[in-house]
Amino acid sequence: MAIAPVPQRPPWLKARLPSGPNYRELVAIMRSQRLHTVCEEARCPNIGDCWERRTATFLILGNVCTRNCSYCAIAHGLPTEVDWREPERVARAVAAMGLRHAVVTSVDRDDLRDGGAAVFAQTIRRIRQLQPDCTVEVLIPDFKGDPEALRTVLDAGPDILNHNIETVRPVFKRVRSGGNYDRSLELLARVKRWGYPCLTKSGLMVGLGETFDQVVDTLRDLRSVGCDIVTVGQYLSPGPGYEPVHRYWHPEEFAEIKRLGLAMGFRHVESGPLVRSSYHADEQVQRAAVR
Repeated sequence: MAIAPVPQRPPWLKARLPSGPNYRELVAIMRSQRLHTVCEEARCPNIGDCWERRTATFLILGNVCTRNCSYCAIAHGLPTEVDWREPERVARAVAAMGLRHAVVTSVDRDDLRDGGAAVFAQTIRRIRQLQPDCTVEVLIPDFKGDPEALRTVLDAGPDILNHNIETVRPVFKRVRSGGNYDRSLELLARVKRWGYPCLTKSGLMVGLGETFDQVVDTLRDLRSVGCDIVTVGQYLSPGPGYEPVHRYWHPEEFAEIKRLGLAMGFRHVESGPLVRSSYHADEQVQRAAVR
């Protein structure tokens, strides 16, 4: 059977190369604190833009994931031990950068009883202590559906609880074998059902073989569990051996997704070819809060 050719990347997917004094300063801060960022590990195309704006997404709990999603460039395998000094280093970096909004995410740590929830909680609390005016967003894994792990993170008081659905239901098992579509929805539903005041957020990629109607269905699923903010961006394959790009979506399609999402009642919809979960996250929280 013939292999379908990979479509040529369109001109609207060009991103600026990393450069500039802020970018170089952030590199120095990250290296001095021995920290990882998802910007680097996942080869995000927006690193030049975001780091020059002094925004970055901290990757805690190491840089080796226990899961092996076919779209993700982060290394997978057996992680190292938990570094309990990491929350202190993240908080110091947030303070050194003078951030008004910090995003903290992690690899999946299915080897840990709580999936790393306690480290998330400690990181949130330490950022609050060192940078009190900084809002904190956490992009968490599903913790294998463990409600106590989720409570551990929520009790630390994040401003935004983010968990990415990543793709539509018909595609989910093919590209995210370690996850579960309904489990992800239930995680977001619990935040609202339990009465926590933080905003909830999720995101998905397009270009993995889904249809427009399936994306709309996923947005409806997210709204049905009270999700406040959603991000939609183009999937870009990290290279050979990863899930290929099935199609590049046009900017007009992203604009229509945004229109439909806002009509559904999302507080904010960030939709565009280069959008990622943490893309302009500082602006997202401001826009969602004023609606």
